[in-house]
Formats: sequence, structure tokens, C-alpha cells
Amino acid sequence: MTNFSRFTTNHKVRPDDIDMFNHVHNSKYLDYVLAARYEQMDTHYGMSMEKFLELGYGWVVQKVEIAFKRPLGLGDHYSVTTGLVDINNRGCKVSFEIKNLKNNKLSADGWFDFVMIDLKTGRGVEVSDEMIAKYSI
Repeated sequence: MTNFSRFTTNHKVRPDDIDMFNHVHNSKYLDYVLAARYEQMDTHYGMSMEKFLELGYGWVVQKVEIAFKRPLGLGDHYSVTTGLVDINNRGCKVSFEIKNLKNNKLSADGWFDFVMIDLKTGRGVEVSDEMIAKYSI
């Protein structure tokens, strides 16, 4: 079993993230993870989303599971820590944790299953050995 690196990105809850119950809307947590992965692909793996797009590929969510623990509120600073659980020629699984930085308590955790697609056809394609190597750090 491979142990993959985990990376953390910090952000702050914005006013447009808040729902009618005065905390972050559940859909925003998924946005937080996707934004963190986007940044981490560029800064830590050396193969950004733009590079995949240049090659004619994209990553799409096949499955996602999220467990909500504690709500985030307006102005809260939070961290998103992500890391690969597995990567192979069919796609990858990424786990995540979102923590409120004021108390370091878990707000949500879970995982995403991603598949790589050909942007022209919209069909799944194999992840190359070179891509797997770049992300297997």
C-alpha cells in the first residue's frame, strides 16, 4: 500500500457561502475541496488542471461522500487538507478534511472518486503512467 502526501490550503468563509440557517451551505463544502485541489495540483504536484486541459483531458467527479460534523460560519478561517487514497489508470480517490482554524475542530470529511475524461468525447480515458508518477508523491 502506498502512502501519499497530504496538502493543506487555508481560506476564509465568504458572505455568499452562508445559507438561511446562518452557516455555510452544504454544497459549499464540496466547492471548498475542489478549489483546494485545483490549487494543490499546481503548487504541489507540478501538473496543474490547465496542463490537463492543454492535453485535452479533464477530471470529473464519479462519486463523493461527505460527513458534516460542525458548521462553519461567516468569517471563519478554515483549512482543507486533501490527499490521494489511490491512483491508477482508471482514475483516483481523494480524501479530505475541512477544519475550523479557530478551534482546530473537524467541520467535514469524506472522499471523491475522480475519473479522467477526453474533453472532445466526454468519455473516460486511461490515466498515463507519467501522470500517476507525478501524483504518487
